[in-house]
Amino acid sequence: MKSRSQDQSLSDSRELDRSYDPLTGNPPSKPNKKTIKQRFLKLLPCCRSGSSSSITQSNISDDDELSTVRYRPERIDRLVQQTNFTKKELQVLYRGFKNECPSGVVNEETFKSIYSQFFPHGDSSMYAHFLFEAFDTHNNGSVSFEDFIVSLSIILRGSITDKLNWAFNLYDLNKDGCITREEMTDIMGSIYDMMGKYTYPCMKENASKEHVDNFFQKMDKNKDGVVTIEEFLDTCQKDESIMQSMHMFDNVI
Repeated sequence: MKSRSQDQSLSDSRELDRSYDPLTGNPPSKPNKKTIKQRFLKLLPCCRSGSSSSITQSNISDDDELSTVRYRPERIDRLVQQTNFTKKELQVLYRGFKNECPSGVVNEETFKSIYSQFFPHGDSSMYAHFLFEAFDTHNNGSVSFEDFIVSLSIILRGSITDKLNWAFNLYDLNKDGCITREEMTDIMGSIYDMMGKYTYPCMKENASKEHVDNFFQKMDKNKDGVVTIEEFLDTCQKDESIMQSMHMFDNVI
């Protein structure tokens, strides 16, 4: 006889199979908060259909789970200190990560391949490239479980300032401390490419450029052609809609 937690787990899994959205950035359409949460969770291998029930039935051991792959992550107790996840949550996330990536790390091509499955009508390769670089904090061409979980902790449970800093780092493609018009054009172009031509309402051909223009009109306070982290934080923290979007992933897992 199924327990209440198992029934809930199966229900959650079915819900999570319905949709998906990018981790960050402002898509052309405005989905509701529940849909965004469901879509975001589909990024997590451990949250895909059929995974939740098997996880809740498993009795996960620290030593067993953290020693069966070629790449050995930090001890789980240390990750508890470094992130906003509990020990049990980290065990569940690690099981999903290991199942999807037995070697313990993800390279860019694998990351792109996984990401492309959620955008069949668009080209997600460039946005996935930018996103991969944001996760690849050591700039070594691979994302380990630690890289993944630290960023995920910020996105889901970090402070507003932490989340904004993470978003700024994503947009600052060459990591020189400021966002140029060219960088934002590349980011927005990749988002619109990823969403594809079959969006509703249909996007105007110059929608990406208009978004970049609006971004700089709002953010570039001293009109020097670049947006600094100070300008970015100050503007975002005074914008009610941006602040609301920063909470869209609260309590998602």
